[in-house]
Amino acid sequence: MGLKLKNINDQVIVITGASSGIGLATAELAAERGARGVLNARSEDDLRQVCDRIRARGGRATYRAGDV
Repeated sequence: MGLKLKNINDQVIVITGASSGIGLATAELAAERGARGVLNARSEDDLRQVCDRIRARGGRATYRAGDV
């Protein structure tokens, strides 16, 4: 019995540290591949900019600022 994974288009991915570095790269790549992203970082302004860029490219993302 094999493991059946959902299609990436059916996934919601929560990414912390999404305003820079590996978190940012992960958010952008996941959006390019069709995932919906819920992005988190401390800077609301940076997160807003990241979400705006993702949406401008046709991706789906929202954000919640906070320190995890």
